[in-house]
Amino acid sequence: MQIVIANKSHIIHANIICETIAEAAKVRGTGIAKRKPEYVAKKMENGNAVIALDNGKFAGFCYIEQWGHGKFVANSGLIVHPNYRNIGLAKQIKEVIFQHSRTKFPDAKVFSITTGLAVMKLNSDLGYKPVTFSELTDDQSFWDGCQTCRNFDILTRTNRKMCMCTGMLFDPKKQSKEETKEIKQTRFERIKQFRQNLFLKKK
Repeated sequence: MQIVIANKSHIIHANIICETIAEAAKVRGTGIAKRKPEYVAKKMENGNAVIALDNGKFAGFCYIEQWGHGKFVANSGLIVHPNYRNIGLAKQIKEVIFQHSRTKFPDAKVFSITTGLAVMKLNSDLGYKPVTFSELTDDQSFWDGCQTCRNFDILTRTNRKMCMCTGMLFDPKKQSKEETKEIKQTRFERIKQFRQNLFLKKK
């Protein structure tokens, strides 16, 4: 199994990717925004997608979207072909697209809206935090993309304050502070342990 940054050579898989996304939406009975093959192809051309291939066969996919003039990015359209589910592939794809997003757009906040508990778990493991929709992008074009979702009426009725999806956000600035705090805490614990060991030896 290969998980690579998609390019023009992978456009041949655009149709099956969109078909798989559409079928997944029907099966789950939850909101998944539909995408056209042309849209997916553009993501591949721009290097804003990753694809999983099993000896050339489509196995999984995910792409990056930019919003708010690059202040926000989203890892969208995460999908795994039915033949390759329940083997941990979604997690691997999510990790690759997340790292690709962080490399390509290091200052952008990475966000997600999802109804899937499995995706929420993946996001949480990567450092995302649950947030209200008001903390996500206010780019109207992003929210317009929800129009193909079966739950769009809920989003409209609540003035975009809530829906069936949960909003999650990875803020690189806050994450850096938290990591620094954790590192300092770890160092402090090591120093404390070292001093305790010295004290015990003296006894």
